[in-house]
Amino acid sequence: MLYDASVHRTPFRLIAFDLDGTLTQHKSPLEEDARRTLDALAERYKLLMVGAGRCERIFLQMGGYPIDIIGNYGMEFARYNPDTAALDTVFSHVLPCDRETMETRITSLREQFGFTEFTGDNVEFHASGCVTFPILGTKAQLSDKLAFDPDRSRRRPLLPIVQAANPEYNVFVGGTSSFDMTPAEYDKYQALDRYCAEYGYRHEEVLFVGDDFGAGGNDEAVYRSDIAFLPITDYRTFPELMKQFLG
Repeated sequence: MLYDASVHRTPFRLIAFDLDGTLTQHKSPLEEDARRTLDALAERYKLLMVGAGRCERIFLQMGGYPIDIIGNYGMEFARYNPDTAALDTVFSHVLPCDRETMETRITSLREQFGFTEFTGDNVEFHASGCVTFPILGTKAQLSDKLAFDPDRSRRRPLLPIVQAANPEYNVFVGGTSSFDMTPAEYDKYQALDRYCAEYGYRHEEVLFVGDDFGAGGNDEAVYRSDIAFLPITDYRTFPELMKQFLG
């Protein structure tokens, strides 16, 4: 639900964030302006990261920022420990993956789409049970990946086909050259909903800040839910946009 200050009257208690494209440039460290903004928000609200990657990766990218983190679309959760300045893992779920079936499916999709030339592995299997369809392969050059589909216009028309081929997964248009898949019971909305139930937050008390809310985006499930969603189209505008919650 798109946040509208003229309509939303319930005070927020929890603000949850995506990372890449929201607080930072993709795969880049947290800049000082964003850090200062988070510090100011933390004096008024509970803050929470809700990410697509692993908790530890998000924590390291943020330079060890003191914040609790939901990772892998809710398959992981870690709390910041101020005594150790590190994360304490609360849970880390691992689900089975039929690798042979996934290899066959991805090969078939490559042939259907014409993506038969790639470098490295055909499929990237993650320890959690998540899967990545790396269109250019797991060992493609970063420059090639960044140039492949930066506006996602090449992959979004293909998304329904990839989804239909993998019904037991949620499928996202990931990065600039892949499709990311997570077991169907995990997405950012379901993760945030479970967190609210566990820690006593009503949905109307939650604001989510994210950039990837278009079709196939990994923030889309929250955007289409009853939780207030503040869209970010340029991570550099984050400090200015958040001033309205600090007045």
